[in-house]
Amino acid sequence: MTTPDALEHAQQLIDFIRAEIPLAHAMDLQLDAYGDDLLSLRAPLAPNVNDKGCAFGGSLVSLMTLSGWALVELALRRRGEQCDVFVAESTVHYLAPLWQDFRSESRLAAESDWATFFRTLAARGRARIEVACVVPGGDGQPAATLAARFVAKRRG
Repeated sequence: MTTPDALEHAQQLIDFIRAEIPLAHAMDLQLDAYGDDLLSLRAPLAPNVNDKGCAFGGSLVSLMTLSGWALVELALRRRGEQCDVFVAESTVHYLAPLWQDFRSESRLAAESDWATFFRTLAARGRARIEVACVVPGGDGQPAATLAARFVAKRRG
């Protein structure tokens, strides 16, 4: 269960992202939902439209990357870890056009877990974790997916 305090921390992170990453501000990125195992961001179609009138692929991959990054960043902050988080690699699949506002849902990939991530971080000062992101389509099927590996490195 997500506490009001956790939601406030998530919203503060999204406000930071919007202030520090001009693309996120231009996309009108917003917090949609947050829990221990899920972070969802949303964006309206209007500032993210392509020449065909549907969602721009660059906006879809950006929203998925930012939601995955934020999921990892918030997990680190909850544990008081001061780390820099980077996307190390990712694979995106565009599956269907979107003609309406959209959102990205990020969760840990099936083969990843926070316990292993934090044990590795404690032992080595850096760790990596796999995140799975999806943009649901209008028909309930994925419109786009992103499989990403994020790396956290302790500061200092």
